[in-house]
Amino acid sequence: MAGHSHAKNIMHRKGKSDAARSKVFSKLAREITVAAKLGVPDPAFNARLRLAVANAKSQSMPKDNIERAIKKAAGSDGENYDEVRYEGYGPGGVAVIVEALTDNRNRTASNVRSTFSKNGGALGETNSVSFMFDRVGEIFYPLSVGDADKVMEAAIEAGADDVETDEDEEDGGHTIYTTFETMGEVAAALEKTLGEAESVKAIWKPQNETPVDAEKGATLLKLISILEEDDDVQNVYANFDISDEDMAKIDV
Repeated sequence: MAGHSHAKNIMHRKGKSDAARSKVFSKLAREITVAAKLGVPDPAFNARLRLAVANAKSQSMPKDNIERAIKKAAGSDGENYDEVRYEGYGPGGVAVIVEALTDNRNRTASNVRSTFSKNGGALGETNSVSFMFDRVGEIFYPLSVGDADKVMEAAIEAGADDVETDEDEEDGGHTIYTTFETMGEVAAALEKTLGEAESVKAIWKPQNETPVDAEKGATLLKLISILEEDDDVQNVYANFDISDEDMAKIDV
């Protein structure tokens, strides 16, 4: 989920339950299988697979699960997943992008469309909102790697575009942004100075944020949460901003 930093906190809290962790592992495994199928089933020669495996490890996914997901790509009886992107508007005119990996496009489209309509949103055509986002690389490090100045210096040296530091002790960290094309090489350069990142991934970064109040925000967060719970949905991005005061009124 992308949006105001509080939304990230919600995601982190959700991720602490065993059920949520199991779902996260399932989504990570699907990404590994797709990455392995699209290229060589060896992380050393497949950049997308290398990123997928690194992100799985950062979420403490067991090695056996990772190897099983890679082997699944080589099996002729394995599912074939299609990459699909859905775009639409949520409550308050917030733009929403949904990325999915599915073995049944009709099922996924129906579920996503229904979720939008039941939660104050409307699904649009492809490219109806993505022009309001930039496709960029996002590299995340925990606060423990160093202070903001140290990370900023390392990021500039590595060729990154921007750094945002959230100093919240529980959920904070350093988020480093790169161009989509240079994400891999910047991550490799940062690894030499800061160690292995907690996550490296391509994201849709909002160019501007749409402010929403507590009432609209509550419905919007419910929409995003239900979308994220769908087994076929990998990522959800939205260009919203909820103030601290309004966030405090929302029961999450």
